Formats: sequence, C-alpha cells, structure tokens
Amino acid sequence: MKVTSVVAAAALGASTVSASLSAEAASKHEEVMALKIKQWETARANGLFGGSKLYKALFSTVPCKNGKAGEYSCKNVNLQAFLSHEDLGSASKAGNDVWGWTDKKSKREFGIVGQTDGVAFVEITGLGRLEYIGRLDTQTDIVSWRDIKVIGDYAYIGAEANNHGIQIFDLRKLLEVKPWWNPWFFKPKTFSKETDITLFDGVGATHNIVAHEETNMIYAVGGRSGANARNTPCAGGMFMVDVSNPLKPVSPGCIPQDGYVHDAQCVIYKGPTTAYKGREVCFNFNEDTLTVMDVTNKSAPIVISRTPYEGNAYSHQGWLIDDAQTFLLLDDELDEQNKVGPAANGRTTTYIFNVANLEAPVNTGFYQSPAKSIDHNQYVIDGLTYQANYGSGLRVVDVSSVKVDPTGGKFTETGFFDCHPEDDDVNGVTEFLGTWSVYPYFKSGYILLNSIERGIFSLKYTGKKASYKL
Repeated sequence: MKVTSVVAAAALGASTVSASLSAEAASKHEEVMALKIKQWETARANGLFGGSKLYKALFSTVPCKNGKAGEYSCKNVNLQAFLSHEDLGSASKAGNDVWGWTDKKSKREFGIVGQTDGVAFVEITGLGRLEYIGRLDTQTDIVSWRDIKVIGDYAYIGAEANNHGIQIFDLRKLLEVKPWWNPWFFKPKTFSKETDITLFDGVGATHNIVAHEETNMIYAVGGRSGANARNTPCAGGMFMVDVSNPLKPVSPGCIPQDGYVHDAQCVIYKGPTTAYKGREVCFNFNEDTLTVMDVTNKSAPIVISRTPYEGNAYSHQGWLIDDAQTFLLLDDELDEQNKVGPAANGRTTTYIFNVANLEAPVNTGFYQSPAKSIDHNQYVIDGLTYQANYGSGLRVVDVSSVKVDPTGGKFTETGFFDCHPEDDDVNGVTEFLGTWSVYPYFKSGYILLNSIERGIFSLKYTGKKASYKL
C-alpha cells in the first residue's frame, strides 16, 4: 500500500530559509558521508565484512571474566548471543541502526536490525538467545544509512536511498512467522515490500527517523527528494508525518527554520521553563548547535534557542538525562577525529547541557571515556547512559551525579563491551568502524548492539545501578 503526501512547505515559511543555509548544511553532511564511505570501502577491501565465515554465530552465554568475553574486551557486560549480518540474510553483510519491539500480550521481544540492504528481524528468547525470524529488503537502493523507530506495533524505516520513502511495517506479522503454539519448526520469512508494508512516499531519502510516541508523530530528518542534494524547501529539516493511523499517514508539512537536522528527541515538556509546559518540544542536534524547538503548532513551529559549544565539529545526537528535563547529553561525531576542543586527545567526549531554561541552555561540562573512539548514539535509562561508540563498542556510564556536579566530574564508566577488537592494542582509534547503535529498552534487560562489519550482539549488563536518584 502506498500513501503519498504533498509537503506544505510554503505555508510553513520555507521560502524564508536561505539557499546558502541549505547548501552549507548539505555540503557539510555530504563531506561526513564521503569520509565514512571511504573508510568502509577500505575495510571491505581488507576483508572486515567477511560475513558468517569470519564471524561465527554464537548461541550460548560467554561471561565477561578477567576483562574478556571470548575475543572481546569487556567489563560487567556478558555476551549472550551473536548472529552475523550474513546469518540474517544480508547479501551486503553490513549493518547500521537497531531498534526493538515488545508484543504487549505475549511479552515476546524482537529486534529490528538495520542493514545496508534492508532490515532483519530477530527474536530475543530465553537467556538472551537470538533467533532469525525474517527480513524486509530496502525499498530502492542499497545504502549505508538506514534508521528505524517504533510507535505502538509499527516499525518506521527510512534510508538515505533515493526515493526510498518510509516503510511502515506491522510488527505483529512476526508473531505469525513463529506462532506460540509451534515455536520450534518455522522458516524465516522474507516480507514483501509491495504487500507487507504501507509505503509513505511523501518524502524521498531520509537520514534519521525520530519517533514521538505521545503524539503519534514521526519526524523524518536530514531528508532530500529524489537524487538531489538537500536544497529542497525543507532544507533537510524535520519532515512531519502524523501516524495516528499507521495505514493512512499524513504530513502536516515540514520545519525548515533551522536548516538541516541530524537527529532529535521530542517530548511533552514538563521541565522548569513554565512558558512551554505541556507543549511538544524537540531537542535537535543540528550539526553546529543544540537547537530547541516548539513544534506544538505544526503550521507555525518556533525556534526557542540555538546553542553552540566549544569543541563543536558535528553535533550528532543526544538524550535527556532526567525526567525533570533539566539536563541533556550531546555527542559530537567529528570532534575526536578533528582533534578540536576537549576531544583533542581523541577520547570519546560527551557534552553536558543544563536545559532548565529552554531559551538559554548552558554547556556545563563534558565526560571523556577512557578509550579513544568516535561517539555515535546514546540513550539514558535511570541515570545510566548506554553509548554506542564506534570502535569502543557499548559504553555504560553512570551520569546520575549531574545535579550534584554538572561538570561531569563524577561521571563514571560502570561497564563496556568492545565489539571491535582490531584496535584494542592501541586503546582505540578515531575511525568509523565497529558499533553503530544500541537498543537498551527491553524489560528482560537484554541489550542489542549492532556492529557495522560483524552483526547483531545480544548483551547483558551486570554492573551496578546509578549512584544517585534523579
């Protein structure tokens, strides 16, 4: 099923966005993409995308003992299972994003594993084992960037592929592949991209998918139309899709006011800035700033503030720390490699912002990992941030002390699992190899970590809880 929507860009004042803003954002982003592609091509030529012959499937727990789980360096994180991208039906044998879904009735847990040629579906079973359930191929081209989010029982899948649109997949179909009454005898299924999905083609290529469950809104960011650069009316900003009815998504338009948006977290605001309480607020990571926006009125979104910071090279992604919405973490994707600001030493640097005043956020400090690596994606749960840092893998950091010491001086690493052992002998390098993303939200406590070259890891954090109550 295909759903098309016309972008109401003009009504949103898109004409006020200068061509230079759009072109500058496009050129910066294309530069980063080209840098990554070059490194990945070199890695492929060196045999690192070796598939199942090089990276063997694992179906039993390997505890983290004396700093190792098999060949992988670790601390307080056990390796529960592993499947390579080839094991998951990928011909290109390369991965990217990962997200998860839990069926409300059965409580069965599933992972949606991003790959360059589509997504694979796995079930996380007893003891964190992984079972390959099936896959959904890319809508158009094979591409390194694919992003997935879930609202309710539906997955929303976008990609940087030309004319890809957003694939909307009913995850309850996975329950039919491996029914509860016959769980042992089933074959993984390749789902049809014609009949098993709803395709929203009101947007072409996208870089990231942002999901706001409370408002049933999908924000496709970093987008472009066709094969063109990002000099479209939306300027690579937030393309809005209302998925209140997932089978009939509609777009209220797009938000071009601050140009290119790389990623975002959107919330119903309950923080201390009283003027915005109860409104839909997005914290956007816009390459050179932390940009805060009020998107409550879809026809008139407002830029609340734009905050640069020392050491900025490419503001990439971040997450709120506390339920009170007063502190936020930001990761910059190029500061370590470009050796700027606090990250000049190459160690993964996470920036801390006090966002109690939405109109004037303050960068209060930063945290540095013991390892050298580029950061990519992170999510905070109960005072612990689960970071996916390229070459140094999963890093679990206790950030609950932020209100006691907002400089980050009391932040401590409480666990890690390094899925890229190739650089361990030098304590890491600042390259775009290793981990892409992490999904830490399963009630079972199992964590999915998706590697670019290897495959999907099922992990279990065994370290301590956060030191302070937020």
